[in-house]
This record gives sequence, C-alpha cells and structure tokens, in this order.
Amino acid sequence: MNQALTAESGTQLDAGASAAVLEVDNLKTHFFTPAGVVKAVDGISFRVRKGEILGLVGESGCGKSTTGRALLRLVKPTSGQVFYQDRDLAQLRKSEFRPVRRKLQMIFQDPYSSLNPRMTVGAIIGEPITTFALAEGSQVNARVRDLLEKVGLSASAINSYPHQFSGGQRQRIGIARALATQPEFIVADEPIAALDVSIQAQVMNLLKQLRRDMSLTFLFISHDLRAVRYMADRIAVMYLGKIVEIAEAGTIYRKPLHPYTQALISAVPIPNPKLERERQRIRLKGDVPSAINPPTGCRFNTRCQYAEQRCFVEEPELRAGASGHYVACHLVQLSASTTQ
Repeated sequence: MNQALTAESGTQLDAGASAAVLEVDNLKTHFFTPAGVVKAVDGISFRVRKGEILGLVGESGCGKSTTGRALLRLVKPTSGQVFYQDRDLAQLRKSEFRPVRRKLQMIFQDPYSSLNPRMTVGAIIGEPITTFALAEGSQVNARVRDLLEKVGLSASAINSYPHQFSGGQRQRIGIARALATQPEFIVADEPIAALDVSIQAQVMNLLKQLRRDMSLTFLFISHDLRAVRYMADRIAVMYLGKIVEIAEAGTIYRKPLHPYTQALISAVPIPNPKLERERQRIRLKGDVPSAINPPTGCRFNTRCQYAEQRCFVEEPELRAGASGHYVACHLVQLSASTTQ
C-alpha cells in the first residue's frame, strides 16, 4: 500500500465546527437524453459552514457547476435534500422558495453572457433590489452606487452599458448584482475562468474582502487548483458526479489521500524551476468515463493505478479520517469509518 493512502480515524464530520449554512444530503441531478440518463450529480453529501469558503474542484464534466445550480434550484434536483434554515429547498414550491431566493445568490462564470446588453448597469443591479422590495425610488440608485463602489467600480458607471466595460469590470458588476439582495450564501461558479491572469487575483481578493466585510459564505467552484488553494478554507474534490474527498485546504495539499486528488495536486505547477523539474507528476491513464454509463464500484477504478478487485464491484463510502478529512476509497486504511 502506498504510504500516501493511509490515514488515522477521526471524529464525526465538522465536530466542534461552526454551524452549517447549507447541508446537502444525497443530492442527485440526472438529465434524461435520447442517449440515456446523464448522471451529472449522483448522490453527494456535504455541508458548508457559516462564514467559510468551500472550494469545489474537479475536471470539466465532473458535475461541479450542476451541483452549484442544483443547490440554488436553477436546475431541479432529481432527488436528495438541500437544507437551508432547517427547510429542504429541494421540496419547496415556487411560492415558498421565493423569500429564500434573496439569501442565496450566484456569480456566473461568463461576465459577457450573464449581463443583459440592453440594460444599464443601474438597471441590472437595481432589478433584484426592486424585485424583492428592498428599496424604492431614489433609494434604489443610492444602493446601486454604494454596491458599485463596494466592488471597486465608480458610482458614475450606473448609466453605462455592459459593452463599455472590460471582462474584469463586468465580473465586478455581476458580483454587485449578487450582493444586491443582501445574501448569506453565494455560489461562485468559475468566477475567474474567463478573466485574464492579471485580473484573476484582483477578483479573488475582492471576494475574500467581501466575505469578511459582509459575513458571506461561499461555494467557490473552479478547476484551477491554485485559485482554490488561495481562496478556500476547505476543499471538496469531485469525480464523475461523486465527491471523493473533503478536507481543510492545507490538508488536501499537504497529504491528499484519494488517488484522484493526488493526481490533481501533482499537476499543479510549482513556481520554482528546480523543484518543478524534480517533482513527480502522476499521469492518469485513459479518459473520464461517460456519465451516462459510469463504471460499477468505484468510479475512478478505470484510471486508478492502485485499483483492486473490490474497487470494481463495491462503491466506496465517504468515510471520516483525522480532523474532518473525508475520503471515498477502499484503499485508504481507517481504523473506524463514519459515513458523512
């Protein structure tokens, strides 16, 4: 057994941690197509602690964005539960969900297509304010100007249109729109993926500052492990619709337990030429299987160098290791297991 695939047993999930803003239990989101059922999200469970940034990482097509959209009911979950303020969002009727909507917002990946080109910045940011009756008359514009300044834009931008701004500025407008309803929880879906590298750091710093200033909680979705390492307090790793590992960000990078997480971490460039040349990259064999017909047993078994017979038959549970480190792998030796 590889030494990196061992861990000590730990306590119940999040023992002693702050209260959870959102709790997800066995969430599934399937899409029915002529080719078959696409199991984009296929039974995941996790919780997001109040005031934290939880990073969600994985390869393209693993179900990250679908997870974020399902939490906010932008796509309808097939089954499972999403608890917010002791209410199951997945079961609420549209009229019941509307009051909750203002507390749960989203920052979209593409700052170009997510803003209506026919609306001014003032109208874009002011629309949720008037929709939820948070202000009226001149107070709406006053709040819009305040939000623009909060995200690092001039209040004079209120009468401009999206095409007059750069990509980074448009993303700031999208952030201001998400903040307009005074939310508690925000899903940031690849918020820096469409931006220049020089702008990405500015936007990430802005999100961290807003988290502190406004007591926000984030689900930060990204395929960029360097960005997630900088942003997140904890990290959840997804593979083919399943969460395979959850731990504190530092723990994930120092001692990843799941073979898939180890491969992801090994691919992160090191900003030191000597260390970069010496590092050992774990190269995964094969391609990601189809979400229409995923492998039986462990979904990573077709690409895992450690796979044993059990891995092709029995699906591993997400079990607790030391200090809230959870992993779904038969090869990780725990003296006790606890299902999340």
